[in-house]
Amino acid sequence: MSENSQPAHRRTRRLRRIRIGVLIAATAISALAVLLVLAAWRDDMLIASDKGVASAEVLSAGRLRSAVTFVTPDGVTRNPRLGVLYPTKLTAGERINVEYSLSDPELVRVAGRDARVAIVPALSVIVVVWLIALPTVWLLRRLRRREPLESVEVARSA
Repeated sequence: MSENSQPAHRRTRRLRRIRIGVLIAATAISALAVLLVLAAWRDDMLIASDKGVASAEVLSAGRLRSAVTFVTPDGVTRNPRLGVLYPTKLTAGERINVEYSLSDPELVRVAGRDARVAIVPALSVIVVVWLIALPTVWLLRRLRRREPLESVEVARSA
């Protein structure tokens, strides 16, 4: 069955479902971005409530994950498996200060950085998602509204 021979109500229903799907996806991505900032804030609160400070060496550096090693006051060498929080602008071999949770030394952040670092990227994701979603929804709505007129014109010409 071709696109043009499909009944108008089926195409209209499909366009509506696609529009709803786009809105759900944009809302879900936005919610995840907000949750990411809230999780960063929660981690910061956990570190601040039981904070230890140490000098660390950056083993590997990346935009999303950087591995560090540091020694806690009890003499244990730590290498958090998830890396350090807020790892931007680090280079391998660099010595940095880190703040960590004494009760959970796996929870480590670069000293002087906090959840505010995550706000701009999260807002950027939200803005880009909605800059794509809103015109898409508008276009789908326009196509849906035009559909009944096109089907009437096709019926008249037949």
